[in-house]
Amino acid sequence: MKILHTSDWHLGRTLHKVDLHAHQAAFLDWLVALVETERVDVVVIPGDVYDRAVPAVSSVTLLDSALARLADTGATVVLTSGNHDSPERLGFGRSLMRAGIHLLTDVPGIEHPVSVADEHGEVLFFGLPYLEPDRARTELVAEGEPPLARSHEAVTRAALERVHERAAAHPGARTVVLAHTFVTGGDASDSERDLSVGGVDSVPAGVLGGLDYLALGHLHGCQDLTRLVGAPAWYSGSPLAFSFSEKNHRKSVLLVELGAPGTAAEVRRIHTPVPRPLTELRGSLEEILARAPEHGGDWIKAVVTDPARPAHLQEQLREAFPQLLLTEYAPEGREARAGTPVVRREQNPLDVMDDFLAHVTGAAPTAAEHEVLDRAYTAVRRQQEAS
Repeated sequence: MKILHTSDWHLGRTLHKVDLHAHQAAFLDWLVALVETERVDVVVIPGDVYDRAVPAVSSVTLLDSALARLADTGATVVLTSGNHDSPERLGFGRSLMRAGIHLLTDVPGIEHPVSVADEHGEVLFFGLPYLEPDRARTELVAEGEPPLARSHEAVTRAALERVHERAAAHPGARTVVLAHTFVTGGDASDSERDLSVGGVDSVPAGVLGGLDYLALGHLHGCQDLTRLVGAPAWYSGSPLAFSFSEKNHRKSVLLVELGAPGTAAEVRRIHTPVPRPLTELRGSLEEILARAPEHGGDWIKAVVTDPARPAHLQEQLREAFPQLLLTEYAPEGREARAGTPVVRREQNPLDVMDDFLAHVTGAAPTAAEHEVLDRAYTAVRRQQEAS
């Protein structure tokens, strides 16, 4: 059985205010052609199809067209929701969907896999949508039972117990799980939304073993976590770059071949088309401008290091690099003033808030104060995800 694994399309996303709609449409054209050429049996999409919970009409239309064309190839399409998607909106109308398209966007759907047969028997495709711990910890227990621990690990472990129980009722069947989550050991980039709950944003890799293939979504770099998980497990990554932290990524989809039960899945990376290279140029303005012949058509981030800010900096850069997206002025030879607070991008937001409170009060936050900050941060995250 041939399975095409792709995820994190983020339809509706922009790149530093550049509309990516045309590039996303071009990728989907390429994807449909690939499915036809490779005679793919099943396309799996583990989440973040949209970039926001309430997508623009143009993004909805683009997805509708892509799913219809994929189904027309004869392939079965299995799709789950990610942390950027609204599971209710993405899953709306699934009972009316045409044959071959399956939207597994809620907790009850975990126990209803999509079954596809080949010459070796049955393959069960289970969908684990993004499991928000505050919500899933009650949905994944029987009525009247206490909620699960407030963590990604607890809800993912409970969901996979349901998967294994259901799979046990199909002796000899191979199992493929689509999961939108951050697995410990995966390499993140700047463009993924933070998933941290109580300071923990990931699921230990060992929780996810015992499968024939684990199709992961959320992280935007293509990566193989088979060794960590103990079973074939990959992130396909996003088909396009959404930040300059992804400038060195080789964007890909994955062609997975499942053989007879007991044989290892074979995974082949297929690189996706790149609209423009992302290039970061660092140096004096003169040094950066000298590289225009080589990178004039790239999407550019310019980090200018002249000790004194050059006159008409932005105008000179824009003339040399029409696709300039981001400019930073970072003069070399200067030191930050003593006492200037520094916040690193990778810091846990709750730690930043704790540090700020300690800075302005002169004392570390109490447990009660930390809890107030945690509740406030959780509320803001929910509001952002719903917007």
